[in-house]
Amino acid sequence: MKSRTTLPEIHHPQEFPPASRLVSGPTCQSLPGLVGDTPVLWISQLWSQDPATDGRGFWAKLEGRNPGGLKDRPGLHMIARARQRGDLSPGAPVIESTSGTLGLGLALAGSVYGHPVTLVTDPGMEPLVQRLLRAHGATVEVVAEPDQVGGWQQARRDRVRDLLEGSPDAYCPDQYHNPDNVAAYEGLALELAAQLGRVDVLVCSVGTGGHSAGISRVLRRFYPDLRLVGVDATGSTIFGQPARHRLMRGLGSSIHPRNVVHGTFDEVHWVAPGEAVWACRRLASERYATGGWSVGAVGLVASWLARTEPTHVRIAAVFPDGPARYFDTIYNNDYCDEHGLLGVPLPDEPEEIEHPGQREVTCWTRCTAPSATAEVAEG
Repeated sequence: MKSRTTLPEIHHPQEFPPASRLVSGPTCQSLPGLVGDTPVLWISQLWSQDPATDGRGFWAKLEGRNPGGLKDRPGLHMIARARQRGDLSPGAPVIESTSGTLGLGLALAGSVYGHPVTLVTDPGMEPLVQRLLRAHGATVEVVAEPDQVGGWQQARRDRVRDLLEGSPDAYCPDQYHNPDNVAAYEGLALELAAQLGRVDVLVCSVGTGGHSAGISRVLRRFYPDLRLVGVDATGSTIFGQPARHRLMRGLGSSIHPRNVVHGTFDEVHWVAPGEAVWACRRLASERYATGGWSVGAVGLVASWLARTEPTHVRIAAVFPDGPARYFDTIYNNDYCDEHGLLGVPLPDEPEEIEHPGQREVTCWTRCTAPSATAEVAEG
């Protein structure tokens, strides 16, 4: 017969308060309760050798704390609104193009509202994410060839169109042009206003244009002088640059999303993959808060602004996700070596152009002419 181990007596300096007075996290009755109310974290600028005394940094909105990331918000909102309008019938299929994060949000929405979800992606989607999406009940289709003009993004959209033609009751949220995508970020903007009290500069990655437009629109009701800084990928057409092969996922585009409101941007930065990897890895090793391509690009730009702006300027940056899905890419030395992403020299300052048509950019570059970017991109 085994003898029972006697645990040592624990002496507490005082009694615990009644359970009714204990403070803890929220108790969620349903899955949507897990989305939102994400924390903000103070991050010292990345060039600082002594963050404790430097005093310069920015506030990062950690959207990776949502179950799937930032796009859980529009995934749920777009499906809810489509149901309310009658565009999406009960139990009808949802079909959409995604590079990853919105797919997770739509898989969540499908589970909440009872819709089968088909996601069309391309070979660049990480196998880990494909397996995760399928585990969450989504069907994942991978297109085989890029479109000659619109690249993988247009090839995905073409396949979505074919699937919709074969399923007349299906609904496509069309994240690139759907105003519900923009409206979905009202809650995030209100969270930032409540958490920070004042925001002078907002830094957002730009892909579909949803969160940059949605957050800035609400914050400018509180802070009319808010400056909006967009972060794009080299090779992206959003702000009038020529389309090129893009390694980074989650920011940039080879089409012109209507949700991007060009005239609202005070400046735009383009960031190259190696520069984003440097920032991601430095955020991980020095600040213990990191994520994917968008996080690296946004963190780089927000850090530079924190270093160059007056110390009283309050900078908020949106970090769309966490690092988990990027272990085989950004945080994999073999992958980074294969694509020439390690040891990329990083300048202290971005290059400058007066307007996007001045020249093609291939590295971190800044433009402070939003009216010129709008004319080139929309012309």
